[in-house]
Amino acid sequence: MSEERTAANAPLVEVKNLKLYFPISSGFLKTAMLKAVDDVSFTIGRGETLGLVGESGCGKTTVGRTLLHLYTPTAGEVIFDGKRVDKTTMKEFRRRAQMVFQDPYSSLNPRMTVGDIVAEPIDVHKLCRTKQERNERVRELLDTVGISSEQATRYAHEFSGGQRQRIGIARALASNPEFIVCDEPVSALDVSIQAQVVNMLEDLQHQMGLSYLFIAHDLSVVKHISNRIAVMYLGHIVELAESNELHRHPAHPYTISLLSAVPIPDPNRARESKRIVLEGDVPSPMRLPSGCPFRTRCSRATAKCAECRPELREVAPGHVAACHNL
Repeated sequence: MSEERTAANAPLVEVKNLKLYFPISSGFLKTAMLKAVDDVSFTIGRGETLGLVGESGCGKTTVGRTLLHLYTPTAGEVIFDGKRVDKTTMKEFRRRAQMVFQDPYSSLNPRMTVGDIVAEPIDVHKLCRTKQERNERVRELLDTVGISSEQATRYAHEFSGGQRQRIGIARALASNPEFIVCDEPVSALDVSIQAQVVNMLEDLQHQMGLSYLFIAHDLSVVKHISNRIAVMYLGHIVELAESNELHRHPAHPYTISLLSAVPIPDPNRARESKRIVLEGDVPSPMRLPSGCPFRTRCSRATAKCAECRPELREVAPGHVAACHNL
């Protein structure tokens, strides 16, 4: 009985020391390594949403794609439902883990009807025995995301951006996954449509018990949908905590700066709040500063910050941050 409880409480997704380095030509017969993801670790529980935030170019999308093995990791491992993801488990992992892409305009094949786009995972994983069963499943999926099943014979260009993203979500659901990487799924949509799509993702999570890695740069959206939030900077996770804890008690100076930029709807509170503007530019991931990657833009930086990179350590129960000056 205790073993069954342990299995039920175990995280669905475990990412351990994940690294992805791209070799980049830096001159005649010279190659430098671009460290897009550098030693990233986290877990995602069953039915949980982990938000992943940070500036553009910090490696958020690359983490999601590497986790799903759309990129081959340089080092580290991904454990899904207790099994290491490798060649022997890849086929089953591909069925149980899916992705919703950022751009609904380029992620749908313009030469395929919407019905065929949604049915593609069904065909790949041979989930339906007959064409009639396949068509019924497609109609059911389209209805689930709020698209009329009568529109299954249309092409992607005949739909709006919000409708296309709904089609992308229907495609992700087609293989009955347990885990979905949502790569900035609302950033290309109008604000009013963003709320509809986020609420739909939450409803689907409750109905199907889905787990999400929700990648975004809009902290207000991430706070709304996420149970926990991880903050990334230059390929590293610098802070991770429960959503409310992170917003109330941010520890890392980078997180504090990000939160200070979130618009406050109350004009009185907005006037009292202080915007923390970071100095300097984001360093190149090919020429990272020694020690802490954030030290060149940090007002707290000391000599120790240049000597060694800070490790994630607990600053409160369930709240970790990577800073020497906490």
